[in-house]
Amino acid sequence: MDVRTALESRRSVKRFTERPVTREEIELLLDSAVHAPNHRLTQPWRFYVLGPESRAKYGAALGVRKARKIEDPEAARLVAQKVEAEHRALPAMIAVAMHLAEEAETREEDYAATMMSVQNMMLAAAALGLGTHIKTGAIMQDPAARAAAGVAEGERIVAVVNVGEPAETGAPRTRTPARELTTWRD
Repeated sequence: MDVRTALESRRSVKRFTERPVTREEIELLLDSAVHAPNHRLTQPWRFYVLGPESRAKYGAALGVRKARKIEDPEAARLVAQKVEAEHRALPAMIAVAMHLAEEAETREEDYAATMMSVQNMMLAAAALGLGTHIKTGAIMQDPAARAAAGVAEGERIVAVVNVGEPAETGAPRTRTPARELTTWRD
């Protein structure tokens, strides 16, 4: 698959088949990720491939956060259980972290580079016929989620990428054409 096709066909996949993602497939995704551009070749990215138990622990941390928003204790317990089980069942889950440089400017550049590595990973997955779903948000800083992923001190989780064979793919969403978002200047 050429890059343009991968770009245009990639979708966020929320449901996967039960087919496991092989170690070789994950290694190919990670090898693609490290080819992202990065200023001064800092290579700030760190990858944590979560097995079933780690995925369940991460899901438990997320489930607790979601359950806090529900008043009914039984309903909250069921939501927490469901989220944990859904994460355990994922074919593959990769936490993408970055080394936190001391200098603010370098940290900003490293964040951008790390997100580009995520895009490389997702495009490589599309080329393999795998689906991905990127997750970001406050859960990334949750101590229980960080512990589940095994992220080291001095690192920040910037995204979690769920990977697997798509059980279904959604229709493409309409995007605003680039020409409507572009200003040409002399």
